[in-house]
Amino acid sequence: MDTNVENPQETQPSPRRNLPRWVILLSFTVLLAFLALIGIGLRRVQAGPIVIGQKVPDFSMVTFDGQTHDLSDFKGKVVVLNFWASWCAPCSQEAAELEQAWQYYKPGNEVIFLGVDYTDTEPEALSYLAKYSISYPNAPDLRTIISQMFRITGVPETYFIDRDGNLAYVKKGPFASMTEIQAAIDDLLK
Repeated sequence: MDTNVENPQETQPSPRRNLPRWVILLSFTVLLAFLALIGIGLRRVQAGPIVIGQKVPDFSMVTFDGQTHDLSDFKGKVVVLNFWASWCAPCSQEAAELEQAWQYYKPGNEVIFLGVDYTDTEPEALSYLAKYSISYPNAPDLRTIISQMFRITGVPETYFIDRDGNLAYVKKGPFASMTEIQAAIDDLLK
């Protein structure tokens, strides 16, 4: 028996199909664009919070009463930016002191207090503001845009921005007294 006879049932390799060059280029372009988007996203996530001494990027907030405030509107003033929520017990501990400090500094027109309501519902937030007679501008953090900018880790957190728009001091957790709030502000007014 001859073993060199070809088996007619063996399949011959199919001819290789070449993709058009434009399809290959388009595929690589789409892949590179996708990788670039992933890289941008990772860079943003790893950027971390705004650090002390760094310029705070401008942001807008629409208060519960419909007024729009931009951080840039307060250039030349010390800005006290407080993140709070109605469901936060420690926030309630400092609410009266923050309002008291606002009333103390308000006549001098050198300090502005801004409240940012974090992951809350409007009825509860408005009830909280009324309960503590808070009169400085407060706004919901819709889609958590502002809190993501500062990379807050919880509430309450308060950020002090100097007259030049740089982050000067951060307080995580509630203030113990109005004296503590005043000390942070007075250092920035010097």
